[in-house]
Amino acid sequence: MNEVLRQEKKFAINIADGVVLGGRLGAAMHADAHNGPQGYEIRSLYFDTPDDQDFVDKVDGLELRRKIRLRTYSPQSDFAVLEMKQKEGAYQRKRSLRLRREDAERLCRGDYQPLTAYEDPFAAECYGLMHCRCYRPKAVVEYRRQAFVARENHIRITLDSRIIATESSFDIFSEHLPMYAVMDPFHMVLEVKYNGFLLSYLKDLLDLVERSELSVSKYCLARSVSLSLQS
Repeated sequence: MNEVLRQEKKFAINIADGVVLGGRLGAAMHADAHNGPQGYEIRSLYFDTPDDQDFVDKVDGLELRRKIRLRTYSPQSDFAVLEMKQKEGAYQRKRSLRLRREDAERLCRGDYQPLTAYEDPFAAECYGLMHCRCYRPKAVVEYRRQAFVARENHIRITLDSRIIATESSFDIFSEHLPMYAVMDPFHMVLEVKYNGFLLSYLKDLLDLVERSELSVSKYCLARSVSLSLQS
């Protein structure tokens, strides 16, 4: 299991500002090893209870809340990463565990039994929670990310664009998911993650672009399409 505890802030910015900011961050920080010329792709399957409790907790802004997702970086990948993010006051606690592809495929079908074969206590915790609270696959979210890191205070700044989703298929390894846009294509999500405080020279770079803080997650953006139709 891997564990990270840090503060996270999310903002919406326009694409033009994002391109400029990406260039400035690339000059001031280390680029993520996976970036490539246009970043890298992330695809996540989110799980929730039958009454969408995690979605509701996020929308209501509860101080203590969680979300569970299964993440891959390519449909051809031989693994996926099971993650649990927990909001704890000003901090986000993220724990993760690498799963074999065949086990991840079973989780995509709502079968959590493969987790019992892993010795890591985090796997047992996820199995117990997802089984007892009847977690089910709810939505797949995909986007392209550029990431920049600084060793000080474990700072990580990301730019996420082309955010699309589906609630009709949960196979994160599929080459042909029926996706729809969940955010204005002329905007992107800026995420700023750090421990303790953000270094002043990076804060100054971020202050050069106009941004508005986001109160919803990518998961909520994806679910809001169908849930708004039900209300």
